[in-house]
Amino acid sequence: MTHSADEFDTSAAREAIFKRTRALQGRPDTRKPHEAQLAREYMEQHRRGPQPSPVEDVVALFVEKSKAMLCSVDRVATLEEAVQSCRDYLAHQGLVAQGEAVVWPSLKHLNWQALGMPVRWGAPTGDDRVGISGTAFAVAETGTLVLASSPETPASTHLLPETHIALVHEHQIAHTLEDVFARMRAQGMAMPRALNCVSGPSRTADIEQTIVLGAHGPYRVHLVVIKEA
Repeated sequence: MTHSADEFDTSAAREAIFKRTRALQGRPDTRKPHEAQLAREYMEQHRRGPQPSPVEDVVALFVEKSKAMLCSVDRVATLEEAVQSCRDYLAHQGLVAQGEAVVWPSLKHLNWQALGMPVRWGAPTGDDRVGISGTAFAVAETGTLVLASSPETPASTHLLPETHIALVHEHQIAHTLEDVFARMRAQGMAMPRALNCVSGPSRTADIEQTIVLGAHGPYRVHLVVIKEA
């Protein structure tokens, strides 16, 4: 079954919700031209809360915290080495001969033929064993990946496959989550439809308070930290 883009258009429903909300607040149906500027000025003047002390090496802290969250981490110098790191990891896990890997379309320019297993581009279907993504940012304080969804960077890549491999450039690593949002504003980055913060493999302790990995997502997360900008 195919669907047209109009079938997924929620703009009319969204505008109706906003209109009703504004009516309940006693405000005009539509936003005044200066309201967006007032919001921006408020955000610029808003003071940040208490922050941790600065660290000398946010990359080292990110690696440390990621391992504490049960990720495996490899550090490489270039994107070419990153692909080889992915292959080495998959071979070590015995996954090269099992199915195919689904890769973010935004990473299509890399030499994934060297991975040694079939590769396709796009979003996982639910049957994929391996998902390979990039990242938007990363948080050193908690070892967290920040992933922004788009057609070229589908969110399901880090949610559905059993194994998730993420490429993280060193320059994408910020000390805190607040620093990430500050960077987004400084870069003029629009808020994506979904901004997911992922810290290690999926886990739960709902049953007898025993940690179980992979309950709601990947049970393996491998990070390739790349020095090259």
